[in-house]
Amino acid sequence: MGLRKPAVAGQFYASNQEQCFSEIRECLGDGIITVPLPESIAGGIVPHAGWVFSGTLAAMVFSAIKHVNREVDTFVIFGAAHRYVGSTGVVYQGQGWETPIGSIDIDTELADKIVETGLAMSNAQIHGPEHSIEVQVPFIQYLFPEARIVPIIVPPVSNAIDLGDEVGGIISVETKKKIVCIASTDLTHYGPRYGFYPQGTGQEALRWAKEVNDMEFIELALKMKAGRAIESAEENASACGPGAAAALISAMKRLGKTEGKLLAHTHSCEVMQSMYNQTSEESVGYAAIVY
Repeated sequence: MGLRKPAVAGQFYASNQEQCFSEIRECLGDGIITVPLPESIAGGIVPHAGWVFSGTLAAMVFSAIKHVNREVDTFVIFGAAHRYVGSTGVVYQGQGWETPIGSIDIDTELADKIVETGLAMSNAQIHGPEHSIEVQVPFIQYLFPEARIVPIIVPPVSNAIDLGDEVGGIISVETKKKIVCIASTDLTHYGPRYGFYPQGTGQEALRWAKEVNDMEFIELALKMKAGRAIESAEENASACGPGAAAALISAMKRLGKTEGKLLAHTHSCEVMQSMYNQTSEESVGYAAIVY
């Protein structure tokens, strides 16, 4: 397997290197962290919409990791399964991924160990159209130019919890490199466009989506209740990547973490109002969390 080519460059983020750098710097500049950070960060949850909407929150997580850990050798990125409907995780074991910034290598040794657990399979083709991992990679390339990645698509099944636990176990005995885990998920997709608007439409409905529906999932993530996070997302349509989040939470538990820290929480309509003074009947929630 060769290099995976970008699927959403020019759509979710810039398609050329110079503009990509400019957008990343803008996201980092806007993502001011106002809460105390833990002494070490083993993982984080990031959103994966277009950078204009959620890039600032994703940047906050990577910036926090950079501030606390300085250098990271490998990022394990648990991605949402938007198209894949299988019952196991899917690891990319190819040569690397290409973005407008350049190429980033796969940590093949770690990828092999994860596949060997039997809780994930290797399939490059399934990764081809999935954007939830891709939109994180340029942030890693910019802030951690020597780092490698292990991309894993994780469907919302109970297997995700076992997979995360195994990944955490592998990391816990690693002495030669610093490994950090990332989970990629957006939150409530609310409004007629998404076919989910139990509170009707309007600003009160969008407030409910953020303050009630999103927050139930966020609280479960912060309290590290992996199984309930998957169930809640399925019951309430509160996250599109609950399997990825559950795997991350399970890995964090295995690594001795006891709670997450919320850095920021917003939704796409708030971003539109802030940036363009426009409103909408729809919103998608975004959260930035570290462990």
